Amino acid sequence: MNPTEMAAAPDLWADWLLHKRFSNDANVESALRSSIETDVDRMLDHAQLKAGMTLLDVGSGDGTVGLRAIARVGAALNVHMSDVSPTLLDHAKQRTHDAGVASQCRFSLCDAQALTVIEDACVDAVTTRAVIGYLPDKLAVFREFYRVLKPGGRISLAEPIRRDEAFEVCSLRKLVEAGRDAPENRFFSLLHRWKRTQFPDTEEALATMPMTSFSERDLVSCAMLSGFTDIHMEFHIDIGAAISRSWDSMLDSTPFPWAPTLRRVMDEQFSVEERQLFEQVLRSDIGAERMRTATRMAYISAAKP
Repeated sequence: MNPTEMAAAPDLWADWLLHKRFSNDANVESALRSSIETDVDRMLDHAQLKAGMTLLDVGSGDGTVGLRAIARVGAALNVHMSDVSPTLLDHAKQRTHDAGVASQCRFSLCDAQALTVIEDACVDAVTTRAVIGYLPDKLAVFREFYRVLKPGGRISLAEPIRRDEAFEVCSLRKLVEAGRDAPENRFFSLLHRWKRTQFPDTEEALATMPMTSFSERDLVSCAMLSGFTDIHMEFHIDIGAAISRSWDSMLDSTPFPWAPTLRRVMDEQFSVEERQLFEQVLRSDIGAERMRTATRMAYISAAKP
């Protein structure tokens, strides 16, 4: 989804971020929030915030990063939150009021590629989590970060790297095509039908989708080309049990606002027999807790000279 599409459908984005990503499952919500808190604390460690500073959190979503920063630094930290969704900005505003820190916060409606309402050299740190990957012009994003930072200011970013997941879908398509008539290929064919609703299944399409067309090294290059120094990148790969541990939460999960749930894919694209086969295989794995998920996250920090 590009910035124009995101801005045109802010309610879709907000509904996913606030509700649908949790699959209507309290356990999934708890696990996801715990994972996000780990990311946020790691980002804020590298941001090196101090009392009297101003933090700009780009793509602020529900306000988690800004609120956590205030909790860590205290009443002398100013936080500026920006997002493309009016609904999310309103939600974040309410959270700051509820937390009694509204006087420390301001809010702007704009996207990361054009922070037009934010002045040059006006903030001490910029943070963003899981935003850059959705935007086609990543270099423009880094240049905007550089522009709004004061000399000596820092960026601290956390960005999921999705290329390997897309490559896996491409490989799955090739596997299905190579053994099209093999009986054991039936499940993989259905798995491919589901996964291609989330990721491109050709190298050509993968290379043009903003979310899958870049690697962690490309983010480092963007930081260098934008003029940042003291660049540090950590690439973390974590493999563990799937967050969706029940069949219903798996049916209702979706990794992105535009991706249909598995329940919808099965209802609309599978026959009754195909649904039975797919459920039989997946539920056996879930029941035995053999489902695994891989998370690949790049953490980048840097300074403006």
